[in-house]
Amino acid sequence: AAASYRGPGNNDTRSNKALPILLWWSGSLFPHFPGDTERIDCPRGSCLVTRSRRVARHRRTKALIFYGTDFRAYEAPLPRLPHQTWALFHEESPMNNYVLSHSPGIRLFNYTATFRRESDYPLTLQWLPGTAYLRAPAVPLAEKDAWRRKGYGPVLYMQSHCDVPSDRDRYVRELMEYIQVDSYGKCLHNRELPSERLRDTSTATTEDSEFMTFIARYKFHLALENAICDDYMTEKLWRPMHLGAVPVYRGSPAVRDWMPNNLSIILIDDFDSPRELAKYLDFLDKNGEEYLKYLEYKNVGGIKNQFLLESLEKREWGVNDMTLPNYLNGFECFICDKENTRVREEQEHKKSRGKIPAPQPHIAQFKHMGCPMPTPGFGSVEDLSDGDSWKEMWLQDYWQSLDQGEALTAMIHRNESHQGRFWDYMHEIFRKRTRQH
Repeated sequence: AAASYRGPGNNDTRSNKALPILLWWSGSLFPHFPGDTERIDCPRGSCLVTRSRRVARHRRTKALIFYGTDFRAYEAPLPRLPHQTWALFHEESPMNNYVLSHSPGIRLFNYTATFRRESDYPLTLQWLPGTAYLRAPAVPLAEKDAWRRKGYGPVLYMQSHCDVPSDRDRYVRELMEYIQVDSYGKCLHNRELPSERLRDTSTATTEDSEFMTFIARYKFHLALENAICDDYMTEKLWRPMHLGAVPVYRGSPAVRDWMPNNLSIILIDDFDSPRELAKYLDFLDKNGEEYLKYLEYKNVGGIKNQFLLESLEKREWGVNDMTLPNYLNGFECFICDKENTRVREEQEHKKSRGKIPAPQPHIAQFKHMGCPMPTPGFGSVEDLSDGDSWKEMWLQDYWQSLDQGEALTAMIHRNESHQGRFWDYMHEIFRKRTRQH
């Protein structure tokens, strides 16, 4: 295995015994191999990083790093020690942990790396390797039209994760009433992939060349994220753009900010109904010249969006790029630098006998995650029957997550050290809420 990533190096001469310790509370994410502990040398100073929880209460352990998907309010380390900051790494969907989408949940953390551009260490373009990925050539229109004449639909849907907060299948099911959608995944499945090899699900999750060649012939890909949140954009959006199929997109409400030019995707929410959207897709399907306008960003100089270009230029980590750190190592160094600065400021405060103020804690804001309440993929909540599984699952999950964030916050404020009392706190919050209504 490759040697562990150390960092860019610095002139920190302290021995390992004197360095601040960062503890990866979610040990499965520990970005070093093969040991449990590693010295990292970051721009402003060095730190020891470890996944060994034995140091959790150590006075030199300055930060705990949590992985959002694994973070459970009822398992959080208590009591929370005043000399430790909590850092959150969460590049995944908001559906993996709605606790973080509410103020009480996200404000438990001091530093964040999330998909939102407002977070301390943004991971927004984590699925976009670079501009060359967008510029890859598209299948010629003549070939796409020949594919259509063979009976394939203009629109592809490929989804095997069905019951999700964005409730995408409900929308797609309605769209299918008005235009041919070829659906190969488990959700709304209506067509078989042509070969056994392609049917193997592991192929579909990698950028397998045979699979890519097959799906690149479609003019449009339905690209609906599994949950809705500003700046949450995945390979569902970037992969069709790479292949030169036009994404028909629902996901980040701010997606336009990141697009290569003004005409590269079709936004579902721009249309009053699935029927209206189908009409427009049908129009583009029959008018090649209009359709090709959506692929102009692939031409030389076609990427006009300066914000996108600058964001790719500025980020310190790479995607599939061995010359740059990955974002886990990058975030680790970000925390290391923050903690070294904090240690220094605390020492100066002590030395000056209070003349120099103590450093103020940095606290994450709602907008570091802040995802909205899930809404039905089509129609309104009022139209849904009482037994509707989406309603029972995701609306309940969203609101219960708020209670969990509040319960843990209350426990920390009361210096609670017994995790088992979490459910008493939950019960208390629930009682208060029902009294208010």
